[in-house]
Amino acid sequence: MTDAEAICEAVTRANMRFVPTKTSEQQSGLVLQRTRHLFIRQQTSVINAIRAHLAEFGIVAPVGRHGVEELLTVVADSNDRRVPEIARACLSALGAQLRRMKEQILEFDRLIRAWHRSNEMSMRLEEAPGVGPVLATALVAAVADPKSFRSGRNFSAWIGMVPKQHSSGGKNRLGNISKQGDRYLRGLFVAGALAVIRYAKIHGTKHRPWLTALLARRPTKVAAIALANKIARTVWAMMARGERYKEPVALAR
Repeated sequence: MTDAEAICEAVTRANMRFVPTKTSEQQSGLVLQRTRHLFIRQQTSVINAIRAHLAEFGIVAPVGRHGVEELLTVVADSNDRRVPEIARACLSALGAQLRRMKEQILEFDRLIRAWHRSNEMSMRLEEAPGVGPVLATALVAAVADPKSFRSGRNFSAWIGMVPKQHSSGGKNRLGNISKQGDRYLRGLFVAGALAVIRYAKIHGTKHRPWLTALLARRPTKVAAIALANKIARTVWAMMARGERYKEPVALAR
C-alpha cells in the first residue's frame, strides 16, 4: 500500500523522469540477443568440460575450434582404447550437445542479420567503427528512446564505461570504469574496440592519431576501454540526431 501511494505521488510530479517503454519488436530483439549470448556461454562450458574430462586421461589438443574437433574425433573412434566406454558415452553426449548448440547459434546469427538488414537505424549504426550487426541490433533493441539521455556521457554511464570519480579539493581523480551499467552492451562495445585496435595494428595507425597516441602511452586493454567509450558516445549521437556516421577530418584525408 505504501509503495502504491509513493508511485501515485511520483506520477503527479512534473519533473519526474520516466523510463521509455520498449516496443514488442525491441523486446523480441532483446530476447534474441540474450538467448544467443546464453547459448554461447553454454557452448563454452561444454567445450571446457570436454577438454577437462579428456585431459584426465592424458588426451589434450591445441586451443581453438580445430582442437575441439580433434578431441571429438578421438571420442568417436571406438578403437582408441585410451577412453573407457563409460567416459566415451558421456563425451559423445557432450559432443552431440555441442553440435546442436553450434547449429542453433548459427540460426540466431541468421535471425540477427535478417533483422539488421530490415532496420534502418541498425544499418546506419553499422557505419561506425567497431559496430557490427550484433552490436547495432542490440543497441536498437535496448535503447527505447536515445533522447532520454542528456548527452553521450550519460549514455556511456548507463552502459558503465565512464570512470569513477574520486575528486576532492578541486583535484580531479578518476578511477576505473564503474561497470554498473549494461554488462552485455559493454562487452560488445569493448569487443568492437579491440577489433578496431587489432585492425589498426595490422594496417597502421597513422590515420588514427588519437588512437596512436593513446596506444603509445597506455596498454591495449586500457586503450580499448577508452575507444569503446568514444564509440558509445558516437553511436548515441547518431541515434539521438538521426545522423549517419561522419569520419573525423584525420580519417577523411
